[in-house]
Amino acid sequence: MKNKFRIRLTLGFALFAMFFGAGNLILPPFIGLKAGNAWWAAILGFFTTGILAPFLGVITIASFGRKFQDLGKRINPELITVLSVLIMLCIGPLIAIPRTASTTFEIGIMPLMPQFNASLFASIFFATVLALSVSKSKIIDIIGNYLTPFLMLSLGILIVLGIIDADKGSLDSHQPWLDAYLLGFYEGYQTLDVLAAVIFAGIIINAAIQKGFQQPKERFQITINAGFISMIALLLIYGGLVFLGSHAGISAADEISRTELLLQISHDILGKSGTLVISIAISSACLTTAIALTSAMGSFCEDISNGKIKYSIGVTITCIISGILSINSVDEIISYAITILSFIYPIVFVLILTLLIFGKKVMSPFPYLLAILVTAFISLITVLASHEIFPRFTTLFNRVLPLSAYDLGWLLPSFLAFSLGILIQNLKKV
Repeated sequence: MKNKFRIRLTLGFALFAMFFGAGNLILPPFIGLKAGNAWWAAILGFFTTGILAPFLGVITIASFGRKFQDLGKRINPELITVLSVLIMLCIGPLIAIPRTASTTFEIGIMPLMPQFNASLFASIFFATVLALSVSKSKIIDIIGNYLTPFLMLSLGILIVLGIIDADKGSLDSHQPWLDAYLLGFYEGYQTLDVLAAVIFAGIIINAAIQKGFQQPKERFQITINAGFISMIALLLIYGGLVFLGSHAGISAADEISRTELLLQISHDILGKSGTLVISIAISSACLTTAIALTSAMGSFCEDISNGKIKYSIGVTITCIISGILSINSVDEIISYAITILSFIYPIVFVLILTLLIFGKKVMSPFPYLLAILVTAFISLITVLASHEIFPRFTTLFNRVLPLSAYDLGWLLPSFLAFSLGILIQNLKKV
């Protein structure tokens, strides 16, 4: 009937490649450099927000529907629609897609062709993305069967040789393990993978349906298997890159950008050919992610407009906007992205956690809404504080809020709000 094992691998590798984009490649070495001797704790922190949380997002969507918008039936349709728009803008043309092109240009093109024009490259990159995204039905097979092997092979060569040669590096930075864990935890926000997970899950579920898995239970199992395969692959790659960063022999105090660090590591390990290897890795990683995100944006535009914006039109508009913004440098994109992510990431994280933990027992939408609103308020305060807006109020607020020093001030209040919501609902029934 169908080769289930091969389908699981194809979907798993496709999901891995969709997750593994620009940020996923340039962030881990930088984390390792800063964590130094506590690189193992940094891996655990990055695993929490960069691997485990996205996997939980996939499980959540597979458990409660076929796409993120289906959560509106459990929570609130209008709220989920607003969250959907914010998520799609973040993982789409505002942040994630432009960053794929910008990273490819800085690491994959400039070292080899320094005089190459950024605007011309953006045009070529997004013309390729557009060509490979137009056929919605073939995207998963293109990514899972063809592009991912190039990505994993090039990264595998770099990591294995780097680990073998690790004794040449020095652990310059010595960090307490908790600080290293929190560094990895917070940097995991920049992967955008929790946001992407709730969208990518829908793509994988739809692909499973197209491959003949129509029954909900069968569909759920295939999706979870794909998520597990991608999680293992991500852990191996992330762990290797963090390790390479910690043993890079570069002082953590040096001013070095994320892209420069990755180039330096690849050159130290593979010599002049290292630039070519990392160029292949970057091109594969960023192209696969850009294709997946562009396709998701095209489908989203079609769904939310009730077919008025055709898939092909949504994909084309996404490529044009992303191409314009991709001319910014990677560090410039990361700089403005952190403000947006500091607000939206905790909200989606809380939604996933509360649904996974309480979704089968607490059926009323009120506790979920209350937890989300409280998280949104605290996240807004965090954003205001980072920009020194109303500094007296925000400083005092953060001072009394548990875990706010680690940008986790939303964690405890969100669950307290959820518990309060349950209590209020129970009192109404009395």
